[in-house]
Amino acid sequence: MPRSEIFPPLEPYETGILPVDEIHTLYWEQCGNPGGAPVVFLHGGPGAGASPTHRRFFDPRHYRIIIFDQRGSGRSRPLGEVRRNTTELLIEDMERLRRHLSVDRWHLFGGSWGSTLALAYAQAHPDRCLGMILRGIFLLRRSEIDWFLYHMRMVFPEAWASFTAHIPAEERGDLLEAYWRRLDSSDPRVRMAAARAWSMYEGACSSLLPAPDLVAASGEDRHALGLARIEAHYFRTGILTPEDKLLRGVDRIRHIPAVIVQGRYDIVCPIVTADELHRAWPEADYRIVHDAGHSAMEPGIRAALVQATERFKTLR
Repeated sequence: MPRSEIFPPLEPYETGILPVDEIHTLYWEQCGNPGGAPVVFLHGGPGAGASPTHRRFFDPRHYRIIIFDQRGSGRSRPLGEVRRNTTELLIEDMERLRRHLSVDRWHLFGGSWGSTLALAYAQAHPDRCLGMILRGIFLLRRSEIDWFLYHMRMVFPEAWASFTAHIPAEERGDLLEAYWRRLDSSDPRVRMAAARAWSMYEGACSSLLPAPDLVAASGEDRHALGLARIEAHYFRTGILTPEDKLLRGVDRIRHIPAVIVQGRYDIVCPIVTADELHRAWPEADYRIVHDAGHSAMEPGIRAALVQATERFKTLR
């Protein structure tokens, strides 16, 4: 019977800090088997950072598990920094980390924004990819951003009411800019209050069933500040040109073994986007989890991701 549970907790065998320019330094860690198949975990957000739970999607006897916090995220510094923070630079960071760790080729594992970055990296460096496991597909298009800001209220009206209540009525015509003014305020209390409201809105909409622990974790200071500032920054400045660039680029990665895992009731990253990617890339194995939303930790999503990493043991 295929494994459906994540693996036991484990600690890194190596951690480090990698300077990538005059502003940013990245936290990285390695877990599992130093001689195993390399897999890099790409966290969501952008800006969310990685957590110890993310190590547990992979069999540590088989995989060399590489986790890092992207620019401005998690344990990387400076937290929430938006200067010199672009998709192109994150791709360069991945290449710098790959070379630093003497990895020739690796698997990519990413959900939500992590799926965006995985697709962008793979299309830039297809020869470095052994396989791809993607969840909760997000392609950084204006329609997806507008959905997040205005239309998730159709399913989560109470969460959206709390999200918009943080902004005066006269500013709600452009929620993104209204939030950004506060997230970029010189007053740390203003920044933190806006970050908490933004992050907890996303957390409240991320699971099929109510998940108070997830919402509470979303309001933790470090997570909220990194997520809200970096996410709002990318929503304002990071839309790809053309917007369907990642769909057009599928021909560059069509040969790479891939699994797409998508919750049927994912409200943060609706299934229509995963469906578009699947239609552009029918060679990828497409797994719809019919009783799940967005969170990687919902039982059906978690099981599908672990089953994918177990299947990929045959790829070297």
